[in-house]
Amino acid sequence: MSKPRASTSPVAKLEEQLCFALYSASRALTRAYQPLLEPLGLTYPQYLVMLVLWEGKPHSVSELGARLGLDSGTLTPLLKRLEEAKLVLRRRDAADERVVHVSLAPAGAALQERAKGVPRELVCRAGFVPTAEGLAELVRLRDAVRDLALRVTDVQEIQKV
Repeated sequence: MSKPRASTSPVAKLEEQLCFALYSASRALTRAYQPLLEPLGLTYPQYLVMLVLWEGKPHSVSELGARLGLDSGTLTPLLKRLEEAKLVLRRRDAADERVVHVSLAPAGAALQERAKGVPRELVCRAGFVPTAEGLAELVRLRDAVRDLALRVTDVQEIQKV
């Protein structure tokens, strides 16, 4: 099998761009989650919020935003919809009213049990065999993408200085 080669043209083709491959993969994953999350009444971004809260402790809105890479303009309406669905509770900090804490409501905590099979089902739908080797491949892929994100973030931080 031959290695893919970079384009010799001054402008690389769309299909040769790493950014487009990642963008396409992200969109495909989000679409793949949709039928799994629909029975739970969650969108993909809401599912991400719930994953953080299912880790066990309340978070401030700013902590959630930092963990998920979302700004408050995106996160606030998302949290409002989760609160309207009675899955989360939001309350202002008594010492600093600018801080809003988000925690699981009883229905949100109960939803965790119904959502437990989502990751495994997605892994299977993505063609990863749920064996030790298949899961190791998935972990390597996740780690490579995470490493890329950190590298790009580091470059952005260096350029700010």
